[in-house]
Amino acid sequence: MNRPYLSAEMRRAETVAAVIELAASYDPATMTTGQIAATMGVSQGALFRHFSDKLAIWTAVLEWTCAELNRRFDALPVGRPLARLEAMLSTHVDFVIASPGVPRILFGELQRAGDTPTKAIVCNLMAGYRARVARELCAARGAGEIAQDTDVDAATVMFLAMVQGMVMQGLAVDDFSAIPTLARRLFGLFRQGLGVTP
Repeated sequence: MNRPYLSAEMRRAETVAAVIELAASYDPATMTTGQIAATMGVSQGALFRHFSDKLAIWTAVLEWTCAELNRRFDALPVGRPLARLEAMLSTHVDFVIASPGVPRILFGELQRAGDTPTKAIVCNLMAGYRARVARELCAARGAGEIAQDTDVDAATVMFLAMVQGMVMQGLAVDDFSAIPTLARRLFGLFRQGLGVTP
């Protein structure tokens, strides 16, 4: 049965979606191009008409992940800094629930020894995320939402650790359904840690 014609861009997007879908159930480190092609219903030859090699596929997956997460953050409404931070947390949780293969891919890249192009993409994503959180915390301090002597660097690390810890817990039990409720509880503790009264 012939598959309908899709543009190169659409085939590339389909490939990215297939990798993320597979990563929800398989170890990304052992995933093969054969598995990816089979999931898409195409031959490996057809897959490599749109990607030069497996690294190019992985690069496309990570670039999509960065772009999509940043797009969601950019779409958050303007508001008070702490409210935006809570919205960022909720947005990240929603993204992980919608694409559970993504955290497996990201953590897998971070575990690679040495420097690789794909690991660099993940590190840049984390650096950008860290900068966003720090900006909101600085804005919260400037607006008097948190104490003037708040250690923004430490608070930023705490926020990121909270996110990463929840995702790791979800990966450990292969279930992210409890994360939205947990995120609200943890953000409440985070606010208290910053000296914000309920």
